[in-house]
Amino acid sequence: MKLSPAQLAKHLQGTLAPVYVVCGDEHLLCQEACDAIRAATRAQGFSERQVFHVETGFDWGQLIEAGASLSLFADKRLLELRIPSGKPGDKGAAALLDYLARPAEDTVLLVSLPKLDGSTQKTKWAKALIDGKDVQFVQIWPVDAGQLPQWIRQRLAQAGLSADQEAVELIAARVEGNLLAAAQEIEKLKLLADAGQVSAETVQAAVADSARYDVFGLIDACLHGQASHALHMLEGLRGEGVEPPVILWALARELRQLGGIAQQYAQGIPLERAFAQARPPVWDKRRPLLAKALQRHDARRWSQLLGSAQQIDAQIKGQAEGDPWIGLADLCLQLAGKRLFARDHHAGR
Repeated sequence: MKLSPAQLAKHLQGTLAPVYVVCGDEHLLCQEACDAIRAATRAQGFSERQVFHVETGFDWGQLIEAGASLSLFADKRLLELRIPSGKPGDKGAAALLDYLARPAEDTVLLVSLPKLDGSTQKTKWAKALIDGKDVQFVQIWPVDAGQLPQWIRQRLAQAGLSADQEAVELIAARVEGNLLAAAQEIEKLKLLADAGQVSAETVQAAVADSARYDVFGLIDACLHGQASHALHMLEGLRGEGVEPPVILWALARELRQLGGIAQQYAQGIPLERAFAQARPPVWDKRRPLLAKALQRHDARRWSQLLGSAQQIDAQIKGQAEGDPWIGLADLCLQLAGKRLFARDHHAGR
């Protein structure tokens, strides 16, 4: 049975379903939906929790055993099954169908999946998750640009804040669709807002008074070619609990813009005109910084760096091997004109 994110909170106040599926690529909203389900299970006495991460070589027998065994420590338990690739394989499909045919008693199974493509949705296991009689399927959709201001208003209201239109638009422009970044901005505004009122000036003050290790400061350090400083800031962001998707979003946004400008410049368009035609346009005060970075790499190289960002995105989603934090460090150094690994010199990177 399908359940919208808006219906989830009310549903969780009642009797819990044997199985919940949270599906989507919007990291923040998926995380919050899963958090709400976890909180509901705790409130209703599901005091034992077991988590399974589906990676290469995962033993699907663990799920079957967990479903068949009795809880050792509690009367009720929560099983979490995280499938970041969205592809359980033949053994996984069979295990899921077997579990769904006979859900364990006094147990809630929470399955986390990325957005399922059309062909995957037609598989037997996916259909059982989407339409199963014992399943509540929560599809998380991205917030598009037109919906973002209203989403920001709602989040501000949940934080006990109200904002004028200019402030909302300024926040939306700053985060450019990244909901994790928007949530972080709103947390900062809770500390700065006067009597819960947020104005454009408050938002600008939050930008000026941002955390010691700021994602946008990291970008500037990379563009300046300050490799060691960039690594120091990256480690600081990690220490402050900033998630890799937030940092990657900022880096990828900068790479896309620089790549587009470099392509235009290679085609003979003057740099100032390319800056003006960029979307969003490059502010006058940032043009010298971007011009310096553009001297460091040609259009082909910017495209390669964006490819590296896509690889890190796959690592974050569990679809590729490797540590995304190492990938981010490598990308920052390459953006600054340096190398992280000796092999890069031999690969011609």
